[in-house]
Amino acid sequence: MNGNRIFSKHRKLPPRRLFHNSTTLNAITPYLLADIGEGITECRITSWSVKPGDYIQQFDPICEVQSDKASVEITSRFEGTVKALHYEVDDMAAVGSPLVDIETEDIEGLEDVPDGPGDQPMHSTNEATAVSEPQSAPSGVKLSDNRLLIPSLAYSPTKTNSQIATPAVRHILKELGLNISNIQGTGKGGRVLKEDVQRHAAAIGIASASYEAPKTVEIGGLQAQDHRIQLSPIQNQMFQTMTRSLSIPHFLYTHNVDVTELAAFRKRVTNDSSLVAHLGANHSTTKLSVLPFVLKALSQAVTEYPVVNSVLDTETDPSRPHLVVKAAHNFGLAVDTPKGLLVPVVRNVQSHSILSIAAEISRLSQLAKEGRLAPDDMTGATLVVSNIGSIGGHIVAPVILPPMTAILAVGQATQVPAFETDVTGHEKIVKKEQVTLSWSADHRVLDGANVARCAQSLELWLQNFEALALMLK
Repeated sequence: MNGNRIFSKHRKLPPRRLFHNSTTLNAITPYLLADIGEGITECRITSWSVKPGDYIQQFDPICEVQSDKASVEITSRFEGTVKALHYEVDDMAAVGSPLVDIETEDIEGLEDVPDGPGDQPMHSTNEATAVSEPQSAPSGVKLSDNRLLIPSLAYSPTKTNSQIATPAVRHILKELGLNISNIQGTGKGGRVLKEDVQRHAAAIGIASASYEAPKTVEIGGLQAQDHRIQLSPIQNQMFQTMTRSLSIPHFLYTHNVDVTELAAFRKRVTNDSSLVAHLGANHSTTKLSVLPFVLKALSQAVTEYPVVNSVLDTETDPSRPHLVVKAAHNFGLAVDTPKGLLVPVVRNVQSHSILSIAAEISRLSQLAKEGRLAPDDMTGATLVVSNIGSIGGHIVAPVILPPMTAILAVGQATQVPAFETDVTGHEKIVKKEQVTLSWSADHRVLDGANVARCAQSLELWLQNFEALALMLK
């Protein structure tokens, strides 16, 4: 043997890959933002984990996006080099649009040669066998440096989210809450100009289409400037939901509940170290607020009056709306977070103990404040409870979140004087602790009598909270 590659004349070779005898053919692949949840059409880019020039592998984090429901980390399906980012932090990205361009190598499925002439036996030669050139180039646009741009079916290169615009124009877009992908650029190379933004804003009816720079005014010797704030995805969702709520005829019902004995019990359990040790740290006894008791008592109350735990179906047959009474007691909790109001859901409260409810409230609240709630954590609520009392206030008028038909707000616990009759029959003034519960209900489908009866049942269970243990399954 002379060291050259020798091939048998009678040996049938398996399908092989074809390679250029110069540089490797690379592909620039637009990586699209996938659908991260039902009904989500766009997300805000909150942070990037990569930058142009970075080499990434499959499942490496690319960025974090915030929808109107949750914060989600986007990971890569490809291995390669990041060539371009299509968005900046705080930009809105449409589902199905490209997030990044990734340069990959050896595109699977394009280099394998099918059975055919190329798989015929190769004759021996005294020279090293030359590797064949591909007979046809893969589908795509070949660039000058032996790279291939692979277009996505869901991505039209004539209108991308990477359209060119100056920082000043991008600032105007952000101020007006507009997505650059919806604007046709008339500048050189498709550059989006200020005039393009103004023309688009006027076409969709934005009053401030003739954008002016914020004015600086002098107040008390100090200069102050107006500034415009774009609504976050969470705030935008709230805007839309509250706008729909305006069509609901609310009625308000409030009542005071004596929680003196409940407060004493909570304090006794929390301060009893031996009891805490027996219960276990996982039961969140150190955070045993009044809220878990309210949720469990509410579950008992809607068991007696199930119509309060219902949603309104106006989509199946718009001409004849239906009330869907929900079997599961999935109670949403209004949680104040740095990013806005979120409503995670405690599921199947009817099957929980008070301690497990407390643990679930703690878990969901922590995830909400960290921006790590999953979309499933925020869907399927049948009734919402707002613990506004943790911030302050007593009587509130909570707003119903459609398609639900009721919402309950728990006011701040406060100490009040009350009359009490002692064993001798004499009246005396004693100190009591009470909370105000405020209900809003949809008067189209719920009448005041049903809500009042449900509220009285809730009050009964809170004042006899020990009996809740008798109802555990």
